[in-house]
This record gives sequence, structure tokens and C-alpha cells, in this order.
Amino acid sequence: MSDCGCEKARRDLEEYLRNEVCRTGHLEIREHLENCEACKDEALVAKTLTEVVARACKETAPEELRDQVLARLRAAQATH
Repeated sequence: MSDCGCEKARRDLEEYLRNEVCRTGHLEIREHLENCEACKDEALVAKTLTEVVARACKETAPEELRDQVLARLRAAQATH
């Protein structure tokens, strides 16, 4: 395999992290990340951010807060 270079690795990083690149592209990007500290760091940041956002999306508001927000929305809709 040959190193795909920083430009391609960074351009396709999100797809790589979601396993949405073809097998050849995946291997090229993986090889590049193994040998390029700057791109490896960028990939770590992107992966960490993706994981944090995914965890945050699974969290729910406390029931009391949810009820308060819904009540205010209903009140606002009723007056308009």
C-alpha cells in the first residue's frame, strides 16, 4: 500500500472514522495516520468529538425541566 498523503487523509477523515470509505481507501488512510503525527492527532480529536456528541445525544433532560419547557411552548403557541 502507498501513503495517501495528508490532503486525502484529512479530506476523507470523517468517512474513514465512520467506515464509509472503500477498503483500499481505508488501508491508505490508516497507513498515513500511522506515520503522520499531525494527521493522527487530528483523527484523535475528530474521533473524540464524535464520541462526545454521540453520548450527549443519548442524554435526556430531567423530567421536571422537560415538563416546564413543554408547558412554556404550549403557552406560547396558545397566545399566537
